[in-house]
Amino acid sequence: MNGLTFVLLVLGAGLALLVFNHDSGQTFGIDNNDFGQLIYLVPIAGLLGAGILAGRRGDAGQALRNLAIWLVIILGLVAAYLYRNDANQFAGRMVAGLMPGRAVVVTGRDGNEVIIQKALGGHFRADVSVDGKTIPMLVDTGASSVVLSFDDAAAIGIDTGGLAYTIRVMTANGAAMAAPVRLDEIAIGPISRRNVRAMVAQDGMLDESLLGMSFLSTLSSLNMQTDELRLRD
Repeated sequence: MNGLTFVLLVLGAGLALLVFNHDSGQTFGIDNNDFGQLIYLVPIAGLLGAGILAGRRGDAGQALRNLAIWLVIILGLVAAYLYRNDANQFAGRMVAGLMPGRAVVVTGRDGNEVIIQKALGGHFRADVSVDGKTIPMLVDTGASSVVLSFDDAAAIGIDTGGLAYTIRVMTANGAAMAAPVRLDEIAIGPISRRNVRAMVAQDGMLDESLLGMSFLSTLSSLNMQTDELRLRD
């Protein structure tokens, strides 16, 4: 194994340790930022030394060219690690733009953020896990509660025939009666809430389920822009 290969192995191992220990913030008792600086400074110093020794033994021009190539590789790896969060956010925005309605998770320094791209028709829709079953829902900040359509409620196992439809609600199809229920869990991406207040609309009165404020109000932020909706846990 030559010196350059050894240095690259050390660099790769150091970067892997940084990624593995990202959440803890420390590697071998050293702050990850300080450890990261050591990871790219030590190999650079080693390569410089190897280049000097190679120049003494042979063609100095060839040694410098090899040294420059390895330096570029090292700096590229370091840049990939330092800007990994930015790359993750960019990839998330690309997927959200290409697949409207699909919730894309972006993990940043401030926690998890879910991006929903505006679908055809100008609404925000996303696949939401409700009591372990995935159903498409319309994000509706005007709805005070999560409202399930009759069919969606039956699909997730709610006994729709035994409900008491005593609450009057307004839907896109006009006034309707709904029944209060409690959902064990609602999740969109990594954002999950348990024991969520909801309602079930009467049969035929709601075309699609609504992700309303009984879920949305529990978020730390909800940022609606022209073409995308950002939900932060």
